[in-house]
Amino acid sequence: MAAIIYLSPGEQMPACGDEEPWLMVEASGDGRFFGSGAAWKPSGEWVGYGSLPKDDGALADALTAAEQWADQYSVSTIWVQTNP
Repeated sequence: MAAIIYLSPGEQMPACGDEEPWLMVEASGDGRFFGSGAAWKPSGEWVGYGSLPKDDGALADALTAAEQWADQYSVSTIWVQTNP
């Protein structure tokens, strides 16, 4: 299971190298939460993550979807920014 790290207001997710998988859940100005990320399949093929509208309404929903994707693609950390 991925570690979930909450960022302080204004704090940015640390830069990841081109080969490091990453996943971020960010608050928007309208109270929703959007996820984005990148990882690599065992074959070496790049795979991107963009949250689905059904998962964007609440932080808990966005994190649940992000955790599932992180588990599938071996992403070790989910960065969360709760302030737009």
